[in-house]
Amino acid sequence: MNTLGKSLPPLASLLPFEAAARLESFSKAADELHITQAAVSRQIRALEENLGLKLFDRRNRAVFLTQEGRELGRVVTSALQSIGGSAVTLRESPHKNRVVLLCQLCEAFYWLMPRLSTFHQLHPEIEIQVATSTRPLTEFNDHFDVALQSTGRPSGSHALAFTAADEVFPVCSPHYLTAGQSLPITDLRRHTLLHHRATPPHLMEWDTWLNAFGQTLEGYPQGSVFDSYPLMLQAAVEGHGIAMGWRRTASRLIDSGALVRPCVESVSLPEAISVFRRYGAEDRTEVHALIEWLAEELRDGS
Repeated sequence: MNTLGKSLPPLASLLPFEAAARLESFSKAADELHITQAAVSRQIRALEENLGLKLFDRRNRAVFLTQEGRELGRVVTSALQSIGGSAVTLRESPHKNRVVLLCQLCEAFYWLMPRLSTFHQLHPEIEIQVATSTRPLTEFNDHFDVALQSTGRPSGSHALAFTAADEVFPVCSPHYLTAGQSLPITDLRRHTLLHHRATPPHLMEWDTWLNAFGQTLEGYPQGSVFDSYPLMLQAAVEGHGIAMGWRRTASRLIDSGALVRPCVESVSLPEAISVFRRYGAEDRTEVHALIEWLAEELRDGS
């Protein structure tokens, strides 16, 4: 006889009840669970009817836990946390040697992928899964172990492992200018500038770069605007204008001859890149190995 099934309350009601009990609000529970407040209220009323007692006092459009509700809330929270912890362990156990690296799309494309094979040579037993995003770390909802993003972007409670330097300077196709031509900064206004725009902004753009040399964008033609840094770089490769290049992501294109530096000036940023460890993650040797490798590669500066 299935006595457990008969003694348990409606399981569908436990998650809404736990959220409402923890937050002491039906509306906040609804927001957290992405359901309506009416659905939360229905589930909790069904739970109360099943148990034959009140779990919340409802007064003046607010809810307050009864003593019985508070006691049940502690039990349900503990049970759900235990189930969740076991589920995480089960999900991760077949992939204990896997490390998920979250990386901004531009760094993943231009910096990480060309050198990732060196990590595999050093640690053939570790599987690296690369996840990419153009959004800040706080807006990434999937699992990751280590994250790399521009310093200053929102990072929430994730632990900062280290920062690394970078350098910013103009780049363009060698065919865009006369061979060997070097531009003084004041001559940039005669050319088409390629701009990158992000909301909120997180990369040094033309206005900030020019300000470092006492110049402004006033009087410059409008230029072209891109919402993707890789797309902007490709536009520069194709000869559409002069882009703002970051050494770490533009250096291979420069080494291959696809891009050149038309100006000698550059701006150094001592803490341009930040590497984070996921908040609350267990201490794993695989994660340590990846962070140490990233630190060495980013310290190299290429």
